[in-house]
Order: sequence, then C-alpha cells, then structure tokens
Amino acid sequence: MSVSRETLDALVARYRLGSAASAQIERILKALAAEPDPHTSVSEPQVALEVHVADSLSGLEVPELAGARRIADIGAGAGFPGLILAVALPQAQVDLVESAGRKTAVVDRLIQAGNVSSARSITTRAEELGRVPGALGGGRDAYDAVTARALGPLSLLVEYAAPLLREGGVLVAWKGARDGDEEAAGAAAAEQVGMAVDDVLPVKPFPSSENRHLHVLRKILPTPAGFPRRPGMARKRPLG
Repeated sequence: MSVSRETLDALVARYRLGSAASAQIERILKALAAEPDPHTSVSEPQVALEVHVADSLSGLEVPELAGARRIADIGAGAGFPGLILAVALPQAQVDLVESAGRKTAVVDRLIQAGNVSSARSITTRAEELGRVPGALGGGRDAYDAVTARALGPLSLLVEYAAPLLREGGVLVAWKGARDGDEEAAGAAAAEQVGMAVDDVLPVKPFPSSENRHLHVLRKILPTPAGFPRRPGMARKRPLG
C-alpha cells in the first residue's frame, strides 16, 4: 500500500511544506496502515492522505493556528489533526491530549515513525490538564491554540478549551455542515467561559470533501472560577 505521489506533492505545495514534511507524512501513513490498533476506520494510506492529512492541514488556513507556538489537540484519537500540524509547524510544540492510554500509545508509535520532534502525547482528560497552571507544568492559560476534530458539539469544546488557552488564543474546531442550533449553543457557552465566536471558515481539503467548516472561537476574558468543571460534567450538563 502506498500514497499517490501526485496527491502528496500537491498538498505539500499547497501549504508550502518542505521535502522533510513530505517524507514524514509518508512514513506516518505507512505506520498507520501497519498499526494493529489504529483507533480509526480510515487507515489505508491513499484514503487517509485525504481524510486525515489533507483535512488536518486545512487548519493552516486559520492564521492564528498557523502562527501558534504552542498547540493542544484535545481528544487526539489516532493523532489527527495534531500530529500533522506538528509536521507542518516544526517551530511549534504540539501536545496531543487523549484520556485513553491505548490511543496515546498509538500516537506515540506514529510520532516515532514520523520522527516528529515537535509533538508529544499527554494521557489525561482536557479538564484535568486545564486545572494546573502552565507555570507548574500543567496546561491552564498555556496554549496559543486548541484544536478539536470529531470530538463533540461546540458547547462542549469551548468549555474544554477555555481554561487551556491564554487570552487572545483560539479554539479551532473541525466540523461538517453548519448547524444553527449547535452554533447558538456554542456561542452561549462561549460567553460563559470568556470566549467569543471569531469566524466560521468554509474549507475544501480534498476534491470529494463537502460541507467542511472550521469554527474559530477566541478567548477574550480570563476563564471564570469554577472552570474546568470536574471530569464528565461538560458532557453530562452542557453549557449553552
């Protein structure tokens, strides 16, 4: 199994990545295909190149993400978009945050396969990471950007992201077709945790993709006391 050199070269050119990035992506895709416990239904290299890699790289269309120095990818799963963003942004530190150790073990193997020195996995819940100040080794107020892909509704994501972000930092959430009710709930939740809707960008990561959007929300005020709530509460009793 292999990837289309033409497709990979086009992606590298589109986002102005170097030849080293191209080789890293190819190695990551080969490792994903060989992974016995991939935690994704899409692991065939050519399909994954579009569904995972191209989709992840679309986040670079958000200037604040492309220029971020420290990024947290929450609910990282098999490692997307965080691992690919780390390849594209070697000057940034990308933390792939995932509560399940089996998943971070996969992420660690993919990091090693791609020799991605700017990425690391963290086995914890987003709520727990957001409790400890960055100066003490935690993640509170520590990140320029938080990313989330296929993790949950916007109201959940803003509650996870707000404690992690420094003021002025952004949450970038990968979503499909726009949903007015979800967006309204997300905006209401954002207001409660010191964030605000900044933009919704339509993106077309690959030719057959449809209705893809990047939701950008900015932290404009300090995270209020009481956040993050204890693990599980954001899903059980969502804001909004």
